[in-house]
Amino acid sequence: MGFWKVFWEFLWLGCVSFGGPAAHVGYFHRRFVVRMGWLDEAAFARLLALTQFLPGPASSQLGFAIGRHRSGLAGGVAAFLGFTLPSFLIMVMVALYATRLPDTWLNGLVTGLKWLAVVVVADAVCTLGGKFCRGRFTRGLALATALALWLFPGIGVQLLAMVVAALIGRRWLKPSAPPTEADAGGGRVGWLPVGLFAATWILLWLVDGGVMGGLARDFYSAGALVFGGGHVVLPLLEGFVGGAIGQDPFLTGYATAQAVPGPMFSLAAYLGAQLAPATPWLGAGVAILAIFSPGFLLVLAFSDAWRTLATRPAMAGAVAGINAAVVGLLLAALYQPVFLSAVAGPRDLALVVLGFAALRSGRVPLLALVMAMAILGLVLY
Repeated sequence: MGFWKVFWEFLWLGCVSFGGPAAHVGYFHRRFVVRMGWLDEAAFARLLALTQFLPGPASSQLGFAIGRHRSGLAGGVAAFLGFTLPSFLIMVMVALYATRLPDTWLNGLVTGLKWLAVVVVADAVCTLGGKFCRGRFTRGLALATALALWLFPGIGVQLLAMVVAALIGRRWLKPSAPPTEADAGGGRVGWLPVGLFAATWILLWLVDGGVMGGLARDFYSAGALVFGGGHVVLPLLEGFVGGAIGQDPFLTGYATAQAVPGPMFSLAAYLGAQLAPATPWLGAGVAILAIFSPGFLLVLAFSDAWRTLATRPAMAGAVAGINAAVVGLLLAALYQPVFLSAVAGPRDLALVVLGFAALRSGRVPLLALVMAMAILGLVLY
């Protein structure tokens, strides 16, 4: 399958994938595993587990890995370009013309899309929970992860939960059947991507590249250091570039990034355009490439070795534990921030329940649901 097929599929998802990283996992599973069969459940589970331990935008890394799984490196690039392009364009346009947008329209649209996020994340919890938590043990592991994050929210607890789940899975969730020869593979760590990852980071800090070099350095560093996805990148980016544009414009960009489809890391496009007012499109392009590059290089470096490791019984058990914990992460995210930010009363709850029933029925196209929620938000708020 060629570059363009992968590109168009991810471009479609980049136009309708509202709801942030937790929702994107559900979109990818529904589209590429259930509907199109680009990869099976085992391959999806492996890639999902891998991206939880790498720094960078987890959902975009998962999309990149799916595209690479389907069509090699060209497929990974196509997946990134397609999934990111819509949000990139929107965020740059907001940076250029945000002051001209009516506040009431924007607030109504954001409200409707927040309802959609609850629907999609709830669907992801149900779907992936059915795949990865089929027994009492894995269901208990998912619930324990969610409880831990509700009680002690934070990226540190999230990473600790993943490590604990991996250790538990390694001990008690080993598969009974040995891996096949085809599954075992022979992948190794890609030292060239590792070298590029490190060398690029070092050079960006050593070489004075002017305005664009500074943008590349700051956004590359943020992409290399952040764990946990889009929401967690906010304090890092605020530390690197927040002082250069002011708090109000920064928070405007962050709020918009939560409302647009595709990756929340597209906030980098908005910030790049703000920080390079003379050449906003170039600044946005440099920022978006810089923030995504570290994570993609690490996926290239470790995905083949991970595939080999994941077929060993102990590691396969660890992957099972990680994926059960991922369901717990989605469940935790469903409540905070997704549900709490979207449902303020009975009317909101009723619309979310109706949307969830429509999506689970399989009879309502996703685009129709996106449009319906957006229109309801505009009309009711």
